[in-house]
Amino acid sequence: MYIQDAREIHLKSRPQGMPTTEDFALTTVSIPEPKAGEVLVKNLWMSVDPYMRGRMVDRKSYVPPFALNEVLAGGAIGEVVESFNPNFPVGTHVSSMNGWREYFTSAGEDLQPLPKTELPPQAFLGVLGMPGMTAYTGLTKIGELKAGDNVFVSAASGAVGAIVCQIAKLKGCYVAGSVGSEEKARYLIDELGVDAVVNYKTTDNLTQSIAQACPNGIDVYFENVGGEHLEAVLNVMNDYGRIAVCGMIDQYNNTAPSAGPSNLALLIMKKLKMQGFIIFDHWAGYPAFVEQMGEWIKSGQISWKETVYEGIEQAPDAFIGLFNGKNTGKMLVKLA
Repeated sequence: MYIQDAREIHLKSRPQGMPTTEDFALTTVSIPEPKAGEVLVKNLWMSVDPYMRGRMVDRKSYVPPFALNEVLAGGAIGEVVESFNPNFPVGTHVSSMNGWREYFTSAGEDLQPLPKTELPPQAFLGVLGMPGMTAYTGLTKIGELKAGDNVFVSAASGAVGAIVCQIAKLKGCYVAGSVGSEEKARYLIDELGVDAVVNYKTTDNLTQSIAQACPNGIDVYFENVGGEHLEAVLNVMNDYGRIAVCGMIDQYNNTAPSAGPSNLALLIMKKLKMQGFIIFDHWAGYPAFVEQMGEWIKSGQISWKETVYEGIEQAPDAFIGLFNGKNTGKMLVKLA
């Protein structure tokens, strides 16, 4: 079933500040016909994630920057529709980093077959993929979570934050989080069982609101936002608290450096540990994570939400929506 032409998204220009749809180009390309040992993959789902914004800047980082006028890359789930490789028969669902395109050919080294499961395949882009693994590793390994800890999560209704909240509750912790809408606040309270929520868009004093949400202070902070959030949380941290720095989405679209927190000396006075992490450094623990997360899902102890845009042409809008708070849970693009 060879497909001669298909569509993909290229980075047309490097965003200055908040990305716009003009920074992307929808392009039709010729797909190489699979040869011996190769397969043709039809992408079914693709992921958009905040870290991709950093790759749109031409600078040295933990992953190379995206090239201009070339297809972007990101997590995707696809189906093998033509195969000359016995390891990937037709019908095999695979994960890859070949998102932002409808079809591609591969020799298989960049493909990972999905395990047999009753879960929808796109779960491996969310709760059973990088976001879930990030939540689990950041909370348990970097944050050194213990039963009875008081936990605060910024961007708590997002793909990572919502899983962090649930794992912390499963571990017997008091959990509070911040969100940007009352709808998201209700989701955390009513569906995830979070103890308290701060709407950062409606509060006049973020430190005071976080202190009220965490009357016994904060032992573990899972950081997704940075900026004012970090400064406010530092004021409320307990002695010997741990801060797992997953992301700082508040700064990703800055065109100039923002002022740092004015109270970093609290790291010393409160004897705090603050550590950034990149999940790819911990990927050896993925099988153990999948086993544990699978048990929690099967027992109904972990749930998740998805925000879905449809069609490859909607991928830029989905990506931009991450920075406008358009998603609850995992932001996905359905391609097929």
